[in-house]
Amino acid sequence: MHTKTGKLSTSPLTMLVDCCRLVSMQLLPTAIESYVQEHSTLETPLLSELRRETYLKVLMPRMLSGPVQGSVLAMLVRMIRPQQILEIGTFTGYSAIWMASALPKGGKLITLDINEELSEMVQRYILRAELQGVIEAKIGNALEIIPTLEETFDVVFIDADKANYPHYYELALEKLRSGGFIIADNVLWHGKVAASEKADRKTQVLQDFNAFVQQDSRVENVLLPIRDGLMIAQKK
Repeated sequence: MHTKTGKLSTSPLTMLVDCCRLVSMQLLPTAIESYVQEHSTLETPLLSELRRETYLKVLMPRMLSGPVQGSVLAMLVRMIRPQQILEIGTFTGYSAIWMASALPKGGKLITLDINEELSEMVQRYILRAELQGVIEAKIGNALEIIPTLEETFDVVFIDADKANYPHYYELALEKLRSGGFIIADNVLWHGKVAASEKADRKTQVLQDFNAFVQQDSRVENVLLPIRDGLMIAQKK
């Protein structure tokens, strides 16, 4: 489903490279980014620990949503008050915990990921967050799992392999109630989607995805420049 691997890495060089890549993807000046974080709801100590462990032990840690985006997702959940959320792309469970913690009583979040190697870490933090009755983590190919789900969802958060964004989007629309929301992450792709030079393959995929959503008469949409871009589409 996506390239969020769970292989352990203790190499300082690897972590340094990942940190440099994280800085390079920031669309806001560092000072503004810090100011925004300082004036947004703070992550819990547990989420902070999960974020640190992700950066210490997991390859490509920049795939983690981060405190500001986590706070935004939680705020959207509190505003929408969904009963059912589908997350496509669990990674280490950071965004799932943010969203599930904001669900109204009786709400449920199903999160999908193909990477079995991170399952133990995800389950450990779900248990520590006391969300084992709220978050259901499924392992497997989302393209195969989603059609089998019986639930109708109020919110679908897409943060998986970019090549399949159009497929996830169509499957999500089928499972989404009228008035429900799709939230797709990384749609600015480090700012490359707006660059004038010839786009690489992944950038082109996201440019095409954004253009498709913009022209889709089934939804109302807005692209928010939060972190690496959130496309929010509401089903009519």
